[in-house]
Amino acid sequence: MTMALDLGCGANPRNHYKADSFMALDQFPVLEIVSDWYLQADLVWEPIPCQDNSLDYVTAFDFIEHIPRVVYVDKEAKYPFIDLMNEIWRVLKPGGLFYSSTPAFPHAAAFQDPTHVNIITPDTWGEYFDDKKRWASVYGFKGAFHIQSMGYLNQHLQCEMRKVSV
Repeated sequence: MTMALDLGCGANPRNHYKADSFMALDQFPVLEIVSDWYLQADLVWEPIPCQDNSLDYVTAFDFIEHIPRVVYVDKEAKYPFIDLMNEIWRVLKPGGLFYSSTPAFPHAAAFQDPTHVNIITPDTWGEYFDDKKRWASVYGFKGAFHIQSMGYLNQHLQCEMRKVSV
């Protein structure tokens, strides 16, 4: 039985991989139906409320660009984007897939929304969170992803990554 989680789902959660079991997560209580498959958390400050190695799939549609790269708390830097990527890696089973679709550089859609605080490029995924360079490890990223596919569609960077061992 496969299990999926859609991050930042808003009122339209998606089961992109057609998993047998599905959960949706958002910061705000946007769904009228309250159920055990709808989770609520602010992923800038809170972990994903799932067990380690419990999910086959995690998706993020129009969500990653809203997670800040750095915030300061009592003059100390916190890296919410790195923390989120650690959380995604933590909850995925070995070999699990993470799929992100986000407005991305160099397209206007990445910049025009004032709540877009994290501009993504192909190198964000392919150099910082990949299984070869892992440059984000300097900032505390503990995992690694193998890039399965990546490309642009309608000003969005689509990227599918597989969790790999470090």
